[in-house]
Amino acid sequence: MPRSSPTVALAALLAGNERFVSGAPDHPNQDAARRSQLAPGQDPFAVILGCSDSRLAAEIIFDRGLGDLFVVRTAGHVLGTEVLGSVEYATSVLGARLVVVLGHDSCGAVAAAREAVEHGLKTGGFVRDVVERVTPSILAARAAGLTADSDIIDEHIRHTVDLLLDRSRTLSQQVEAGEVAVVGLGYALAEGNARLVTARGVALDEQEAPEEATASS
Repeated sequence: MPRSSPTVALAALLAGNERFVSGAPDHPNQDAARRSQLAPGQDPFAVILGCSDSRLAAEIIFDRGLGDLFVVRTAGHVLGTEVLGSVEYATSVLGARLVVVLGHDSCGAVAAAREAVEHGLKTGGFVRDVVERVTPSILAARAAGLTADSDIIDEHIRHTVDLLLDRSRTLSQQVEAGEVAVVGLGYALAEGNARLVTARGVALDEQEAPEEATASS
């Protein structure tokens, strides 16, 4: 069962992504029986905090179905109180064992924040707020001497993971207790693969057997 531990949950996601990349998805839990089964309540095994980019549909790229994933999406996967509350609800009330920050290459929010740092902020309205929330990641990347787009994207993913745990005492306590893990994944738009960038509460090289990882929830 993917929800039996954070490690199994992560392995299930990565196995599903491998099926998606290979062009042989199982499309699990997407039938009428599953829909009826879930009508009384939900039981997701993972939370996906992802970018709102239209090319980043979590259930598709991880080959999952109804009720498997609790998905929260904002431009540039930026955090606000409503996002933190949603993540805490999924782990504390629904019992999800894994929180994933899902970033990707060619992220418009990251590109806009990088442009703002280098040439000044040109956006207005609430888009400006998104750019300002991504800016600390750009500054941290610059301080570390990172210039490649892929390295800056990874830095923003790591920053979001750190910010989640810094701002949510509930989540940090769950990770310390071994109940939940928080990981950052970077998604490649052209290739379709998701790779591990950072992890808290589970080792980056810690994997379950394939037959366990692909078990349906």
